[in-house]
Amino acid sequence: MIATRGSAGWPLARVLADERAEPVLLFVEGAAGEGKSHLLQELAGLPKSADTPGRWWRCGAGGGPPHKDEHENLPTLWLVDDVHRAGGDELRRLRQVLEGLRPGSAAAVTYRPEELPVPGLPLGAPPMTYPSGMTVLRHRLVPWDEERVRRVAVQALGEGCSAEAVRRLHERTGGVPRVVVDVLAVLREQRPAFTGTAVEVEAAGTPARLAELVLSRTHALPPEDRPVAWAAAVLDGPVGRDELIAVSGLGAVTGNTALLRALEGAALAELGEDRYGFAVPLAAPAVRASLPGPVRQDLHGRAAKALARRQPVPWAAVADHHRAAGDSHRWINAVERAAESAAAGSRHQEAVNLLERTLATPGLPPRVRARLAPLLARSAVTGLRSDQTVEVLAQIVRDASLPAAVRGELRLDLGLMLCNQMGRYPEGWRALEIAATELREVRPGLAARAMGALSSPFWPGNSLDVHREWLVKATAAADASGDDAMRTAVLANHVALAMSCAEPGAWELVCRLPRDTTDPARAGQAARGLCNAADAAVWLGLHERAADLLAEGRELSARSGAPYFEHNALGAQLLQEWWTGQWPGLAQRCEDFVAATADMPLIAADAYVVRGLLTLAQGEWGETVSWLSQRGTFGTEDLPVSLAATAAGALVRLALARQETQTAAEQARAAWSIVAGKGVWPWAAELAPWAVEALARAGDGATARAMVRDFAQGLGQGDAPAARAALIWSRAVLAETEAPARDGRDGLLRAAELYRQAAAAYEELPRPYTQAVTAEGAGRCVLAAHTEGGPGPVAEGEHTAASAEPAADCASVLAAVAELESCAQRFTDLGAVWDAARTRALLRTRRPAKKNRPPGRPSHADELSPREAEVAQLAVSGLTNREIAATLHLSPRTVEQHIARAMRKTGALSRRNLAARLGGGPEAVSTLSPTGNSRPFRASEFC
Repeated sequence: MIATRGSAGWPLARVLADERAEPVLLFVEGAAGEGKSHLLQELAGLPKSADTPGRWWRCGAGGGPPHKDEHENLPTLWLVDDVHRAGGDELRRLRQVLEGLRPGSAAAVTYRPEELPVPGLPLGAPPMTYPSGMTVLRHRLVPWDEERVRRVAVQALGEGCSAEAVRRLHERTGGVPRVVVDVLAVLREQRPAFTGTAVEVEAAGTPARLAELVLSRTHALPPEDRPVAWAAAVLDGPVGRDELIAVSGLGAVTGNTALLRALEGAALAELGEDRYGFAVPLAAPAVRASLPGPVRQDLHGRAAKALARRQPVPWAAVADHHRAAGDSHRWINAVERAAESAAAGSRHQEAVNLLERTLATPGLPPRVRARLAPLLARSAVTGLRSDQTVEVLAQIVRDASLPAAVRGELRLDLGLMLCNQMGRYPEGWRALEIAATELREVRPGLAARAMGALSSPFWPGNSLDVHREWLVKATAAADASGDDAMRTAVLANHVALAMSCAEPGAWELVCRLPRDTTDPARAGQAARGLCNAADAAVWLGLHERAADLLAEGRELSARSGAPYFEHNALGAQLLQEWWTGQWPGLAQRCEDFVAATADMPLIAADAYVVRGLLTLAQGEWGETVSWLSQRGTFGTEDLPVSLAATAAGALVRLALARQETQTAAEQARAAWSIVAGKGVWPWAAELAPWAVEALARAGDGATARAMVRDFAQGLGQGDAPAARAALIWSRAVLAETEAPARDGRDGLLRAAELYRQAAAAYEELPRPYTQAVTAEGAGRCVLAAHTEGGPGPVAEGEHTAASAEPAADCASVLAAVAELESCAQRFTDLGAVWDAARTRALLRTRRPAKKNRPPGRPSHADELSPREAEVAQLAVSGLTNREIAATLHLSPRTVEQHIARAMRKTGALSRRNLAARLGGGPEAVSTLSPTGNSRPFRASEFC
């Protein structure tokens, strides 16, 4: 019977609890370091009667079993460790003890199977004769899986250990517990402190215990047999017998004998069918490092020849062996073959990593750098960001001895990386302009690619007219080149520009992208075009079409091996989820994306902005600026224009909510100048309403009206439903803010109608959050139009404009109240804590005070009142007292009193502790409806 680890102790516990039970013998099998002694310690703690002694027997320690004493006839728990170390006499005595186990007794015997004198027989030969009533079990210890390694790593090093680092730790240690713990100890003590990367795990080296074990086992082999272990160390992985013997340099017969002895001595292990190597991968570097240089070089040379006979040839490994053997010529040839093979298989990042390491080698001849650099550049453009790649290419293009065609190609790819992956737009733009000139005569197809890149409107700086001029040049150059891949590249750029501007023929261009091409270069460019089209469709508000394009673009990107384009599509997916109200789990998805793209923050820009928008809606204002500014990785001004405008709109809105009107106006002017200078007007959609409000409230109505006028003219007749809804919204904001000074009530009612139109437009997209914000605006304007003096309670019976209104106007107010209640609920359902509280506060401030209400406030005893719950909700989400006061139309002093009462009633010791008392934080308290503890608003109170 084979027991699992979780059940290893229960048979022994059962026997120890019943002195009449038949004895149990448990064999515990495990390789070195797998935790046999630790398991015995656990078994020693099993519950047993006071009369049942636990006796340790450590084999090979010279002590043997304890002497007989007065307890010899009592039930006993024997804990026998390392029986593989026992000599003949000790084994005979142990067998006698085990054969004589009396009822109520148990024994656990541990051993290393690889070190047993007689394989498979822990107690030696002949097999032991077990008493008929004895239960004999065997328990095999197994290495830890990756999840267990992760838990131990977190316990030792904290949460900073990356998933890649954990994966590498598991691979290199084989999951052997002792080795895992020893490597973690090295990482914990290293200086500078461990930062959680896989590179650091690799650099930790072989722990001392493991190195001593494997070197002692290797040294125990006869000298003529050791080369087979050396060969395994150089090959560093499971290999077949023939390959291992060939690399060892031994003949077939001699090598086979050496392999058998290495297996018998546990220097090597059988890792699968015809696969041999070290049981723990980290053992190989220790053996390799112990070899003299000439011996090691000869082994690497034979390894390169052996691997070159494989099909397919692992060229990267062949290159490493040639380099270690000192054969530079063959090393470079193998690197080139490896990079070409990886790129052909769409494994661009693999090619980038190999070429970066190679090109960083000191003293590499210029002609070699000129051969390898273009390979690096081609893969880097479609791979993921690498600072090192950019620096390597920047250094190489300064070499005046490079042929013009090579230098131009490198500069093109450098410019693309600087713009697309690094966000260094001015440098990238200059590099692309120079590349277009350098390549025009010598490589017209690549010149077209550079010109096409300059037609991209996403980067800040140049106007749309400049991009269109470059597109005309790119199209002509691509057609003249006769290169289908370059034509597809320029078509992808045309798609991006036309879709972003909502041009009438944009969708026809999308249809022309060659989705089914078998040419990898064309497929990669088609994937780029689809992902750009999907991104543009999200911004335009064409969400159904965007969903189809996102799926298609991601699939083609993955198929063509273009991770950069695929990551762009993933960022657009987050924006799609934000706008279409798919908020559950969205914050975590954004944070996961940011973590996964930590070394290329520009690609994560969408995730940063969406996370910032969520914090604003959820009232976590302390985090909003940090997320919108990319956590310091990029300034808002360095973002693509569409994202920069969206982030700026959110920051303007935040400043308005904090009643920092002049700050909001300054931010609005700066952001608007960038969008207007670019001229892609659909990108103004997330900025325009807030910019118009900021300028109007700051007293600059002329600029606010000019913004609305320019926005309308810039949109033209293109299919941009989100921008058109935003234009209506902007007009509503203008009408609302100008109403008090111009036409009062009529202006407010006109604003309400515009807000309704905007809400209807957003509902059709759909964009539920923005729909609720604009619907709230409609209700706000209607209530303001029917209440003298604006927000604030009005005593019942006092003369108001509303009291003189006809029944139709009262019905309008009733509808507004119902719509505001609906908005508050929609905000709550989305998790928009701040918006829900603001809407309910609006309803509460507009409700007239009851003339005959009993004096004093209603008593809530030890329960939170509706207003206390509302204030506590916002306090927990992160708003300051002043921000809460502005949201709920209260004074900061009143807010302070409400928070104090909420803390007293809940027993909270601080605002932070208040979150736990209310249920665990913003997500939990967002489910608390402040109106849930009070009566619903009655529309009749407003008429």
